[in-house]
Amino acid sequence: MDRIGQMERTIARLTSPGRGILAADESYPTITKRLSDHGIESTEENRRFYRSLLATTPGVEAYVSGIIFFEETLGQKTDEGVRIPEACDRQGIVPGIKVDKGLTELPGTDGEKITQGLDNLGDRLDGYLEQGALFTKWRNVYAITPSTPSRQSLETNAEVLARYAAIAQSRGMVPIVEPEVLMDGDHDMARCAEVTEAAQSAVFEALRRHRVILECMILKPNMVLPGKSQPRPSVEACAEATLKVLRRTVPAAVPSINFLSGGQTSEEATAHLNAMNRADGPRPWVLSFSYSRALQNPVQAAWQGDPANQGAAQKAFLKRARLNSLARNGQYESAMEQESA
Repeated sequence: MDRIGQMERTIARLTSPGRGILAADESYPTITKRLSDHGIESTEENRRFYRSLLATTPGVEAYVSGIIFFEETLGQKTDEGVRIPEACDRQGIVPGIKVDKGLTELPGTDGEKITQGLDNLGDRLDGYLEQGALFTKWRNVYAITPSTPSRQSLETNAEVLARYAAIAQSRGMVPIVEPEVLMDGDHDMARCAEVTEAAQSAVFEALRRHRVILECMILKPNMVLPGKSQPRPSVEACAEATLKVLRRTVPAAVPSINFLSGGQTSEEATAHLNAMNRADGPRPWVLSFSYSRALQNPVQAAWQGDPANQGAAQKAFLKRARLNSLARNGQYESAMEQESA
């Protein structure tokens, strides 16, 4: 199969009806913090067991089309001795890989960030393909203050995201492009909308310059929300503000927009996605999820690092995935949260 044909097949699988993407790609410091919040030690074995637990949850393939992994996981195996990417593929779930190398300070700015990892990216992608990964993810971040993000930050981050996406597509791998406007701060929703629109506009200008095939990529944006210290508007208001920005910035050629949860609770992230899929007005793209914490928090709480709790943890994952699948179709109701896993 040629490069474009491979990407088209991957896109079709990732965007199949009623399904979304799990982000299980936390770096060592991040997964250590997430697990420690539940009293779980972040050993290599615990990380292997946990991510295997997610990938082998019976029935979750009805709601999850792809899983983004951290590099470590591609070489790990399930308890049955099957490599985790292969276990995903057997269940009809597409394995993917986070390929950026984290944040560093952007020179010439007031502490703004840029994401590393372009050096030798093509060679790394060749290795990930051999290990079974078919799509990739790269995250850049934008902090909101009265003076940031600067024009330099917007343009430089967009350039990096576009270069990454072009390199991924050159290997026949679908790139997930993640320009995340952070929720930290005391900004209002209008300011978040302004920055999100600026960031996404810059990204799509850069993607065009680098001749990225829009039909063979996925956008993973933040939702338009006020800063964490501000009162939260209605679910419907946040949904409408997010859709307004997307309609202004995202070409219809992009097949799917899979939102990050960005510090929302599990229930908030599901409700916001549901509201967008119920809203009036044009939606030329699939609107789905690519959540990390919003899908995994209940799972980690049920697991507690005890292998005996695997069944309970998988039931928690299945419930959360099912509720987000319903939200992808605008069929979620808050009363469903009370149903047993």
